[in-house]
Amino acid sequence: MAKRKLTRRQSWRIQKIQEERTARASKKDAAIEQQLDSSDLGPEQHGLIISHFGRTVDVETSEGDNAGEIIRCHMRTNLGQLVTGDRVIWRNGKESGVVVAKLDRKSELLRPNPYGEMKPVAANIDFIVITIAVEPIPHANLIDRYLVAAELSGIEPVILLNKTDLLSSANSDKINQMLQRYTDIGYQVLRASSSSAEGLAELKAKLDQRISVFVGQSGVGKSSLINALLPGVDLKVGELSTQTKKGRHTTTTARLFHFPDGGDLIDSPGIREFGLWHIDPEDVIQGFKELSPLAGMCRFRDCHHEKEPGCALKSAVEDGTISQQRWNSYKYILGSIEEQQQ
Repeated sequence: MAKRKLTRRQSWRIQKIQEERTARASKKDAAIEQQLDSSDLGPEQHGLIISHFGRTVDVETSEGDNAGEIIRCHMRTNLGQLVTGDRVIWRNGKESGVVVAKLDRKSELLRPNPYGEMKPVAANIDFIVITIAVEPIPHANLIDRYLVAAELSGIEPVILLNKTDLLSSANSDKINQMLQRYTDIGYQVLRASSSSAEGLAELKAKLDQRISVFVGQSGVGKSSLINALLPGVDLKVGELSTQTKKGRHTTTTARLFHFPDGGDLIDSPGIREFGLWHIDPEDVIQGFKELSPLAGMCRFRDCHHEKEPGCALKSAVEDGTISQQRWNSYKYILGSIEEQQQ
């Protein structure tokens, strides 16, 4: 379809709107800098970002008598993108605070936006809890996409099957076989049900004293799990569509919650497909933990793992060392990335 040509007046209006937005942003930045240069702000303090709202963030104080208090803060323009889980230096003001510095991150979860730009989702994470459910039906390729993202981010993944109360003779064999493949290659698989409370104690013990982020497609019950793990939080829970069995998005911004006995949990917006087109095709194999050790064992250094003789990966698939499903998933993800990058 040909791109619609704008009239001169429409082009002028669009330019005017953009200029007005830029002017408002500059005015806000100038006001923040003026605050910093004046005596209106208090001393520097350490804090933790627990949620992000466009040009403002909620910072939890971590010092003094007001430790644990949540302050809405603006951000200096030179800090880059701040996300939930970032540890920052901030100063309090009369009506709001200002974040003046960001501390180094030990880890970060990134995902590309529709324009291919990398966008951080959360910071300083210990576990990525890849949440799937009996309904909507889990797909191995989606799990593998999350695993590739986790492996390349250097963050330990945990696979969690939710809604185990919906397991039946009609669906349990297929789901159990899929999960066993991940157990066989060394991933921890947990099971839970927010309805029956099955597995919640084991899940909570795993997350104790650590920072975790829940990811997974909409409708898998992340918000229900958090409500069960943290009574009183009362996140909005969406019902599955009766036609598609897919979930409706109920979380619109990542938010950090504290467990009473220690540890933090980040709930991120539900995403049905985790785009990986920003990844170099040659790096995809590093996201498959059972494939990467074999990549350097092929007869030819430039082996493409297709029809070349002496391919260690193809041999491992043929003798059952590597599952056919994981190999198919690797080839599918690799092909989709190469197609996107053409």
